[in-house]
Amino acid sequence: MEHIEKQLIGTAWPFWECEGEIAKRYFKTATKEDHIFYLRAQLWKELNPVDGYFNGLHKELENLVNRFGEIDEGIDRHEYHFLLTQLAEEFNHYVLLADIFEYATGSKIRREDTVQMSQEKILGHIRRDYVENGNALTRAAVGFTEGGGARLFREGSKLHGNVINNMTAKAMKTIFEDEKDHYSQQVKICIKLIDSTKDLIEMQKAIEIISLQRVAMRAEMFPGAMSEEEIKVFLKQNSQEL
Repeated sequence: MEHIEKQLIGTAWPFWECEGEIAKRYFKTATKEDHIFYLRAQLWKELNPVDGYFNGLHKELENLVNRFGEIDEGIDRHEYHFLLTQLAEEFNHYVLLADIFEYATGSKIRREDTVQMSQEKILGHIRRDYVENGNALTRAAVGFTEGGGARLFREGSKLHGNVINNMTAKAMKTIFEDEKDHYSQQVKICIKLIDSTKDLIEMQKAIEIISLQRVAMRAEMFPGAMSEEEIKVFLKQNSQEL
């Protein structure tokens, strides 16, 4: 079990660290306008977490409301509480980042201020295909790769200096604490599904494809931070270190 866990985490690790490196480089020289640019995309992601696997905060909340009468019958109360808490956490992440956006822009946020970028759309298509046309292994891979190991929030929590940086650090520290252990919880689900080397390889392949697209998504969200060649070199170097 421990060997499989290390292999799965090792497969995703270089991509997660690359997400963190992209954010780290971007934040190093980010202007107010740069913060506004990435926040537009990240705020969309907060309202629509794991597009293709999760149905967006509104639909998930609506589903929980509709299932309230099933507590301790159709759905265990502990599971219901977990899902409710998860939704509250996700919405709080939106609240924290939206506060930064409003400070940076000097105006109230509107729904049209959030945007789904092109690489995020591709990521959503990949996830949906694995969920709808794949199997339990690929669906678990989608859950495992959610959040990219929280590397964006790890790097954002280190910012300091001006007001926007300080606000970002405070917000992302909260988000990082909420999400830093998600992958370790999800990997346990993955392990239970793996019965053979073939299963392991199939899941690793899905993890690689999703994670590579996550890197492309971050590169678009944080333009100019790392070139395609720099990303290739970074991934190769970090893969060799595993």
